[in-house]
Amino acid sequence: MTQSLLQSRAWEKLQKDLGKTTFFEEGADFSYLATLEKTPMGNYLYLPYGPVYTSKASFKEAVRSLKTLALKNHAIFIRIEPRDPKNAEILRNKAKIEGLYVRKTTDLNPKETWVLDLNSEPKDIVPSRLLRYYKAREKNHLEITTSKNPDDIRFLVELQKKLASSKKINIFSESYLKTELAQDFATLYLVKDTENNQIAAAGLVFDYDSTRYNLQGAQDENYRRLHATGILTIQLIMDAYEKGLKTFDFWGIAPENAPKNHPWAGFTAFKKTFAGTEVDFKGTYDLILNTKKYRLYGALRKINRLRRKI
Repeated sequence: MTQSLLQSRAWEKLQKDLGKTTFFEEGADFSYLATLEKTPMGNYLYLPYGPVYTSKASFKEAVRSLKTLALKNHAIFIRIEPRDPKNAEILRNKAKIEGLYVRKTTDLNPKETWVLDLNSEPKDIVPSRLLRYYKAREKNHLEITTSKNPDDIRFLVELQKKLASSKKINIFSESYLKTELAQDFATLYLVKDTENNQIAAAGLVFDYDSTRYNLQGAQDENYRRLHATGILTIQLIMDAYEKGLKTFDFWGIAPENAPKNHPWAGFTAFKKTFAGTEVDFKGTYDLILNTKKYRLYGALRKINRLRRKI
C-alpha cells in the first residue's frame, strides 16, 4: 500500500505534538491515521489523505473499522480523503456505505497536485529561464541556506502574512509551523539578500519515504524580478535529487477549469512551468453517523464562514 506522509506514524507524532488525539489502525489490506476533531456540535474523525487501502473490499473494511471507532468516540461523522479515485468510486454524494450516508464536502487538502519525477536530472526538468536566474543568484547577492532553528520560522510567517492579505487565503500560526519544523521530516529553506540583509523567500519542505513535499512557501514581492521563488524551488528540487528522493510534490494546484481569479491561479501557472504531471485524488467526503447533528454542524459552519468574511 502506498502511504502518504499524512497517513504515517511520522504525521501522527506531529498531531500528538499539536495536542491532538490520534488513532492509528492497520489491517491486512488497509491502514488509517485519524484525529479526533472537536466542535460545539460534537466530535468527528478526520483522515487527511486517508484511509489507505488496496481494493474496494479493503476500503469497505476500513470504513467498518472507522464506524466502530466513531461510535466509540461519539462522533457525528467521519471525514475522509481517499487518494485512489478508482477503488473509491463507490463514493457518491448522498449514497450509503456500510450504513453511513455519504456527503461531498469542501476539499481540505488539495484534490489536484503537480508532481515531478526525480529520476531525471534537475537540469532536464526545470525551466531554462529560471535556471539562468538560479545561476546568477550569487551575482544578485542571493544566498540559500537551510535551518532547523524554530526562531527562523518567523521569516516564513512574515512573508506568508503579506501573501495572505493580498491573496485572501488562510495561513497557519507561527506556533503550528514551529511544531512542524521540529519534526524529523521538516526543513526550512531561506533565500537571503546578503547585500541588504533581508529574506527574499522562504519555504518549508517535508521529506518522507521517497517524496519531497513542498508544503509552505512565500516570497517578498520586492524580489519577484529576481525570481526568488523560482531560485528556491530549483534548490529544493536539486537537493531532493541529490538526497536520492524519487518524487517532488508541489502540493496543490487549482482545478483545471478554475477561473482566472482563483487564489491558486498564479501558483498553478508557476508550478506547471516545471516538467511535471498532474495527479488527481478523490477529494474530501463526510460519512455521516448522526444526520440531525450533522445538519446543525453544517449550518454553524456556514455562519462562522460568513462572520469571517464580514
